[in-house]
Amino acid sequence: MQPGQIRPIAIVVFSDGDRMFVAEYYEPSTGKRFYRPIGGAIAFGERGRDCLVREVREELGAEIEDLAYLGMLENIFTFDGKPGHEIVLVYEAEFRDAHWYEVQSLKCREDDGSEFAAVWKDIDEFRMGKAILYPEALLDLLDRGK
Repeated sequence: MQPGQIRPIAIVVFSDGDRMFVAEYYEPSTGKRFYRPIGGAIAFGERGRDCLVREVREELGAEIEDLAYLGMLENIFTFDGKPGHEIVLVYEAEFRDAHWYEVQSLKCREDDGSEFAAVWKDIDEFRMGKAILYPEALLDLLDRGK
């Protein structure tokens, strides 16, 4: 992404009771761990939902179903000392294969070759501030949908 540009992304919330399946990352400048639902950049001419089907297939090797749009968030942040600005389309979905709900942790690879882990996290860890979830307003959006 070029400095000063807004990046459109789509993320997908997979939940299982009180758990959420998320990607685990580290902020290089602080060393802090944070989490974000699986997703990525929307390519020119690609719809958000198509982006998620592609991203989940590429990053996890999984198929999804019952994809539903939840809303849009604006995410302005600093990562590794650099400012970022994203428009985030938020969806929820189900894994087609039930074995994904039994996976504890999975090593995944981004398009640029960087690795991350995908894990099930207890949503209360985010609510209680024990773990960091981005985008920041995601829990509020999910709570409005209940």
